[in-house]
Amino acid sequence: MSERERKAFVLRVAPSGIDRVPEALETNEIIIGWSDAAELIDENLSWEKFRDIIQRYYYSEEKTFRRSGGAAGNIWKFIRDMGEGDLVVVPHGPEFYVAMVKGSAYHDPDRVKDDTAFRRPVEWLNAKNPIPRKNARLALRLRMNIQNTCAAADDLINEIEEVLKPGEDGKTTTFEQDLQRGMVERVLKEIREGKISDRGFEELVATVLKRLGAKDVHIIPRNLDKGADVIGTFSIADTFKFVLAVQAKHYQPVPPVGKWVVDQLINGMQAESADLGWIVTSGSYSEETISYVAEVCERDGIRIELIDGEQLAALIVANGLINSAGE
Repeated sequence: MSERERKAFVLRVAPSGIDRVPEALETNEIIIGWSDAAELIDENLSWEKFRDIIQRYYYSEEKTFRRSGGAAGNIWKFIRDMGEGDLVVVPHGPEFYVAMVKGSAYHDPDRVKDDTAFRRPVEWLNAKNPIPRKNARLALRLRMNIQNTCAAADDLINEIEEVLKPGEDGKTTTFEQDLQRGMVERVLKEIREGKISDRGFEELVATVLKRLGAKDVHIIPRNLDKGADVIGTFSIADTFKFVLAVQAKHYQPVPPVGKWVVDQLINGMQAESADLGWIVTSGSYSEETISYVAEVCERDGIRIELIDGEQLAALIVANGLINSAGE
């Protein structure tokens, strides 16, 4: 691009909690919700007026702009921040699609009823074929865990472009990625099948948090458990702090973790005054759980991220904790 630097986004195409990815692929568009607020398409709106419209349509009973501000931030990115040539990553279960924006956002009044009125034309890359999440680098996989409807991913453009390019031998992964994946698979097998207790799993999660930079990490005693198993405090520039509450589940992939764990974590976040919540499992998550987390984050303006077994193993490998995982 000549005048405007390319941007990238992660977009969840599930307005009102309904999977619209098949429709988006068929119509060569990306889709977002908040369809009642047709006025948002006006490019002359200031941020304050944009947010006020969301407040009026969806959060009129709220006394603050916390929830409306979060919702407005999502659709502002879709309408205002995206531009032609930008890349959009669309998570879909264990896979994801990548699109390139081809035109401006528009509002189709005939689609308000099914909450799919806000749309953008795109070109679906990789011949509209899905890409396994495991083919992406860790940073991109973790960004796809963000439960906001639309998140910026400008810092991951290289990672996105990488998964779209086959190597010289026609492979879609590099030797480095294959090597790392093999290490991740071995660590994941050890986490799931090795001699690790539930308490040992919590200790492993605590060690990962320390390697990620947490200054104060402690495991909540079982008799004081209010919904969070591990608490970590992170410091930014030794001045600003945020508290992470983690619900740790040492499960096998089947059955997947159910949505009841989300409510359990929320209780723990409230009890610990946490700013961010993680659910970390050695297993997997049901589609119901993933949708429920997205719904809760949008509805209540809280931040929750899901880390499954493969992503946890990737974090362990990336942070040099292979020996710890095997103990």
